[in-house]
Amino acid sequence: MKEVKGNHFNWLPAKRSLGPAHFVLLAGLLNFVLFHYPFYAFVFANADYKSWSGIGLILSLIILMPVAYALAFYIIFFISRRVGKALMAFFFVASSLAFYFVATYGVIIDESMIGNVLNTNTEESGSFFSAKLVLFVVFLGIIPAVFVLRTKVINTSLKKFLATTFAALAFIVALVFLNAGNWLWIDKNSKRLGGLAMPWSYTVNTSLFYVHKYKKNQKEILLPDAAITDHKKSVMVLVIGESARRQNFSLYGYPKNTNPLLSKTPGISHFDATSCATYTTAGVKCILEHTATDELYEILPNYLYRNNVEVIWRTTNWGEPPVHIKQYQDREALRSICTGDGCSYDEVLLAGLKEQIMASKKDKILVVLHTSTSHGPTYSKKYPPQFESFKPVCNSVELANCTNDALMNAYDNTIVYTDYILHKVIENLQELKEYDSAMIFVSDHGESLGEKNLYMHGMPMSIAPKEQYEIPFIVWVPEGSGQLKPLKTVSQNHVFHSVLHFLSVKSPVYNEEMNIFKK
Repeated sequence: MKEVKGNHFNWLPAKRSLGPAHFVLLAGLLNFVLFHYPFYAFVFANADYKSWSGIGLILSLIILMPVAYALAFYIIFFISRRVGKALMAFFFVASSLAFYFVATYGVIIDESMIGNVLNTNTEESGSFFSAKLVLFVVFLGIIPAVFVLRTKVINTSLKKFLATTFAALAFIVALVFLNAGNWLWIDKNSKRLGGLAMPWSYTVNTSLFYVHKYKKNQKEILLPDAAITDHKKSVMVLVIGESARRQNFSLYGYPKNTNPLLSKTPGISHFDATSCATYTTAGVKCILEHTATDELYEILPNYLYRNNVEVIWRTTNWGEPPVHIKQYQDREALRSICTGDGCSYDEVLLAGLKEQIMASKKDKILVVLHTSTSHGPTYSKKYPPQFESFKPVCNSVELANCTNDALMNAYDNTIVYTDYILHKVIENLQELKEYDSAMIFVSDHGESLGEKNLYMHGMPMSIAPKEQYEIPFIVWVPEGSGQLKPLKTVSQNHVFHSVLHFLSVKSPVYNEEMNIFKK
């Protein structure tokens, strides 16, 4: 038997030659089969498949998906086969990643989700790693990509290219107009459909994300100057929660005791609140701005710092708008001054905090603590072992593989730990006898824990379940101060105006109706 030399890739199939039309159509069919189960599961669940109109819609979408994919790549391949193959291989790998998160967590790959992905830090992204993720990427991404790269695509004439392109376009247009009766249904569900179609979900929405980011103000719009109206020493601690949903706080009636300390703390009040968005960057921005807007106005810490208030920002998280203050401390900076087991968790935010407040030479102080306690999927790793009040817990990043009880227990333990941190903040404030003090805790957004087969957060607000936007808004003021208005519901924007009022900061943008404190 003759030995074959010089080929180190005998395990790979031999190169095959295909015309561009056949090749892109086969790739479109493969893309359709591998990545579109969630897309068609949604269509079948929401379209009237028992009517002729519904049957026509479903069949049209099944045909349209591979044909549209094939047409797009047919045009790219005519321009450059090398670029076409590279893009196609990349999209198979990228779609395998996107499909993993859609299938595992029930997310929608829309513009806001793209923003989450692009703003995710290394530590958070590493928490999603699993054997299942590797299998998805290898079998649904890398192997198809290898076949794409090893297939020889032959040239086609300009005449044949134009004829095929025209025929495909005419076919797609005819299919669209045959479904004119379903246009309203498609428009109504466009965000969901667009967020499940691969690779269009992440390609189109990534483009939209950068277009809208470019259009936003490159520099924040400064607010009118403010003035401090008295010299009383006052300190406000604003704690920004992460993925804390209201319904799992026993303060709001949850049957499990997730607030064992706050429930016994005098001076605690709570309001029903909803978030502006279901993801961190928009939620935190809303908490810190004077009104809900797409513009980048000067946020609360920057505004107060510019107007002679001492501002301390401590964070174990990410995603806030640009913060322009002197005392900004992240996790690493805080660990250098922290001792004990709690330094690996959000308790690090409290290290030396009381001393830092006392060292200030200013009368008015705002402290912002940006936590990460309830961020998934690794809920069981977000609190020290002694706070595992509810067992058993889910330890997998593949949340759908956990029982509902185990998943809920792990999440509830993060709320118990949040309860402890807030209680420690209050204890620190109570020791500052010379200061008027208060604490506000508000979450950036909520969290899905398997309801409707959805996990975590990030759904578009138009279709998001209440679990992702109903949030806690908890306030502490010294007992007997009677400082709070008898409000039932508030918004994240109440924070800005309430902090201004408490710190006696007079501003042209102040809105008394958005203030939770009595005059």
